Amino acid sequence: MKKYHQMQSKSSMEKIDVLKRRASRIKKIRKYFDKQNVLEVDTPILSEKAVSDIHIESIGATVNNKKNFLQTSPEFCMKRILAMCSADIYQICKVFRDYEKGSLHSPEFTMVEWYRMNFTLQDIINDTCQLISLILTNNQNKLIRNTWTYQDIFIHYLGIDPINDEIKEIIEHFKFDKSLIDEFKEDKDQYLNYLFATEITNKFKNNQLTVVSHFPASQAALARITPNNDMLSDRFEVFFSDIELANGYVELTDSNELKKRIKNDQAFRKKNGLAIRPIDNDFIQAMEDGLPSCSGVALGYDRLNMIAEGKNTLQEINLFI
Repeated sequence: MKKYHQMQSKSSMEKIDVLKRRASRIKKIRKYFDKQNVLEVDTPILSEKAVSDIHIESIGATVNNKKNFLQTSPEFCMKRILAMCSADIYQICKVFRDYEKGSLHSPEFTMVEWYRMNFTLQDIINDTCQLISLILTNNQNKLIRNTWTYQDIFIHYLGIDPINDEIKEIIEHFKFDKSLIDEFKEDKDQYLNYLFATEITNKFKNNQLTVVSHFPASQAALARITPNNDMLSDRFEVFFSDIELANGYVELTDSNELKKRIKNDQAFRKKNGLAIRPIDNDFIQAMEDGLPSCSGVALGYDRLNMIAEGKNTLQEINLFI
């Protein structure tokens, strides 16, 4: 019995140590932003509206017999703040996404999201890599960084030009299985997403950062189209080894383009039998009122914490599983 209690006590202490290290890393993030006068904000988790993004599914919640949704990110509300008062802001919060389950995915996770006024694409990439490096090495300039454009990395690793090659050329070059062709049909981005996830990220260098920028305009999400090149967007992703940690962009500020993208999302959802959720007109109004020139990032804190702990799955750092 004494040995059992000793083992239980040791296990409890280890869990407390994990919690302490997690809290310490969050303090570092707050200190990083505080030093640069970035304001911490807090926005609602529940809303009667939801994102239209075709790659993200919201989790519903009933409030007073009315359908609500848990936030998939604080993006819309944070941009409403930006439209009210131009200021650098950040938030550390819980977000929720349906159909997210696996060693690196969870339906509930912690996100660090921030926005910087008048940052260029390179500025926001540097900012993101500095923060990640600070948490993983205690030195914001220590991690080695490999930088690619989306187009160059496809050409380098697969001999495919994702911007200029047609779907037929991509299929013939890579010899896709018929079942995938039947699934993806004529959606070029689905072929590219599949290749990026299965044939490119696994080639990234271990224990180093890899930055991929200038995704195709068709994968812009809410990034602006790259000036002087309407085939590209000012969107980027940051990986540690082959693990995606952050997704960011120079923000779209054109409200007419925003409405066009939401309309296209809803059309895609209808065509493919996906849920069509109420549009956030308050967010659209904020864009119409005027979103200042800014860049933003969403960083998955749980994955960052997992790497800092030297673990390989989110389950290893979750004390409630």
